[in-house]
Amino acid sequence: MGTKARRIGKSHRAAVTVAAAAAMVGVIAPSAVADSLPGDLGPCLGDECLSVWGDPNNGPVTHHDSNINIYVGGDYLVREAAAEAEGKIVTLGRFDMRKRDGVSQIYDVGVAGVGSRVPPPNGSDYLTVGGDLTVATGQRLLAEEGANHGVVRHAQGLNGTVIPTAVHDADAAAPYTALRDELTAASHCYAYDDNEDHRRPTTGTVRNDGSETVFTGDGSSALQVFALDADVATGAGGDQGVVFNGVPDSATVLVNVYGSARNISTYMGSLPQSGLRERLMWNFPDATEIGLKGSGQFQGSVLIGQQSSVVTLMMSGINGRFYTAGSLTHSSAGESGGQELHAYPFNGELPDCGEEPSPSPSPTDESPSPTPSPTDESPSPSPTDESPSPSPSPSDTSPGPSPSPSGESPAPSPSDTVPAPEPTRTHTWPHPPNPGGELPNTGSHGGEWVIGGIAAALLIAGSAATLVSRRTRRRG
Repeated sequence: MGTKARRIGKSHRAAVTVAAAAAMVGVIAPSAVADSLPGDLGPCLGDECLSVWGDPNNGPVTHHDSNINIYVGGDYLVREAAAEAEGKIVTLGRFDMRKRDGVSQIYDVGVAGVGSRVPPPNGSDYLTVGGDLTVATGQRLLAEEGANHGVVRHAQGLNGTVIPTAVHDADAAAPYTALRDELTAASHCYAYDDNEDHRRPTTGTVRNDGSETVFTGDGSSALQVFALDADVATGAGGDQGVVFNGVPDSATVLVNVYGSARNISTYMGSLPQSGLRERLMWNFPDATEIGLKGSGQFQGSVLIGQQSSVVTLMMSGINGRFYTAGSLTHSSAGESGGQELHAYPFNGELPDCGEEPSPSPSPTDESPSPTPSPTDESPSPSPTDESPSPSPSPSDTSPGPSPSPSGESPAPSPSDTVPAPEPTRTHTWPHPPNPGGELPNTGSHGGEWVIGGIAAALLIAGSAATLVSRRTRRRG
């Protein structure tokens, strides 16, 4: 417990009041195990946030959100008939728009015709691109709607039509590079207690009854944790419903989706209680191939931890934050079209991803947080244009999250003989996880233990002392 460790998420302090005894040398007391996403991601930010978030609609824009709604650590590709992505968007790699003929040749970013209708503030960055920004001939990337308008900022080359005119900034993505490793580490922490093989304990069960995947909680825990070890789909691979039971009204729901390749195909619609969408997180800690499709509005936020991952998103709508350390292809299935990402906050409290430092009047950080930026040596695979499947192909990819301006050199796919390097689940931690610690997950605020106290001060019989253990977050 004396080793300083990195925290992921918001900082807070725990105060412990104890009764001293002559023979005591330390004190053990519980502290909170709930935390937020790294980098202050998740909630709506700014002075114009909504207090109650309604379903997707086309009403007037009256509120704004400054936080990131979509984060992509690799490349962001727009294919087939995908329509729009609402909210603030950051991709460390390239942004490449090449939709199929015969559909709308426009892709909206920042503000969407139908969605939460809570875009970023006017004049702020709607889309930040760390690599090349390419829009196919005859197509248009729009960051405006009526009086609502934002900035598209790119670090490398520009080819195609962007409205309003895009702004070149070589350091556009620099403030966001550290988030990639932090999201990888957080995704692992939420799914595993202390090492690769020890999963976080669950508070409920998951059952596939053929037509629905049913999540049943314990009815009481403030953090409801589920383990999903299979695809969400019918036996024939068709759409399924998604149902949550036994979840308290104010609880956070964490669904850890395990496996190296996963598909969710759902007609998911509304949730059983108001506000659950803003407290629901779907976490993919291990998957490198992910397919998300279906005819309904998928509810909740998505976190994908593997930096070599490729997710192909073909759902009609996703209502929640979308954070991936890998690459994203926003596409459509068959003759369908109009697929959208909608801006909704994540307001839940997730497992604490840090260790307690020893009691010290002035703790200091002794090792810097990792702040790698994407390089050509770490390519991010991207799926093929012709087939909107989760399997990556070298036909539509340029090396790494920071490709060359030409954007023509293919990167290796996971099936190539020289695959893109995949991060281990533990390499992003500046210090190893606590080898003796298991974080109980009942959703309550008990579970972690703080060892404190100074023996000399406790030798005064009958006296009382208050020990304050300051827990500090260091943001990368």
